[in-house]
Amino acid sequence: MKKIAVVGSINIDQTVTAQRIPLKGETLPGGNLRYIPGGKGANQAVAMAKLGAKVEMFGCVGDDDNGRKMMENLASNNVETENIKIVSGIPTGIAIITVGENDNTIIVVEGANGQVNRDYIDSIKDILLQYDMVVLQHEIPLDTVHYVVDLCAAHGIPTLLNPAPAAEVPMEIIEKVTYLTPNEHEAVLIFGKERSTEDLLKTYPEKLIITQGSRGVSVGLKDGQVVNVPARKAEVVDTTGAGDTLNGAFCVKFIESDNIVESLEYANAAASLSIGKFGAQSGMPTTEELAKILEV
Repeated sequence: MKKIAVVGSINIDQTVTAQRIPLKGETLPGGNLRYIPGGKGANQAVAMAKLGAKVEMFGCVGDDDNGRKMMENLASNNVETENIKIVSGIPTGIAIITVGENDNTIIVVEGANGQVNRDYIDSIKDILLQYDMVVLQHEIPLDTVHYVVDLCAAHGIPTLLNPAPAAEVPMEIIEKVTYLTPNEHEAVLIFGKERSTEDLLKTYPEKLIITQGSRGVSVGLKDGQVVNVPARKAEVVDTTGAGDTLNGAFCVKFIESDNIVESLEYANAAASLSIGKFGAQSGMPTTEELAKILEV
């Protein structure tokens, strides 16, 4: 079985429900307040492990209760944690999430995620380079993300970069990553407003994958076609982690099948299931759950 490494964030999500997202300066009553395992990196690792992949998480947590809980949670989901660094004096990362009107807002406090730096990467480099694919996001220092992309490119290891939260991505990094998976907002920040989605997808065939929420996900093929894989209809409970589920499921399917359209269909189905439950990781489907809806 091929092995996937995730280099990224490990957070605890502080999630509150409300009738809608508050306006600027507004106070609203909240519903349930929950503390749920999260972080884009950890979410993607759990999504892949639930779908049967062999996954290891690389990152940092604080020497605190939240850090211990996040380590235990990853291990309980069959994610390898041996090389996660526990740092003293810095708390585990936290995301403050408001859920309302079938959407959410998120504020991320990086905490120990900020310690996922070049020195840490150098300390685990030999292990990281043994993996068949490396997955990255933007909840760790961007310098580290670019350093890992450079490292993997130099050794011929495929990488997937999910450029979220939104931040600029240098053109040399775009050239070096194997897959770049922004949403529409992130794509505009990276490439500018002047270029259409279709033009971008044709410029970066089978590299650039743009997610479009309820409209699905689009990719350009090497023969010049632009393919849109429509989203599956689903009852929306909580959209937190849907993008992480999609990215994780895509990696699991593609690393085995090497078919990008089939992999995106599989990923869309996984994402549709994830939004039907509360919480990022708790809503992520298993292989069996996903197989049931793909048979329909």
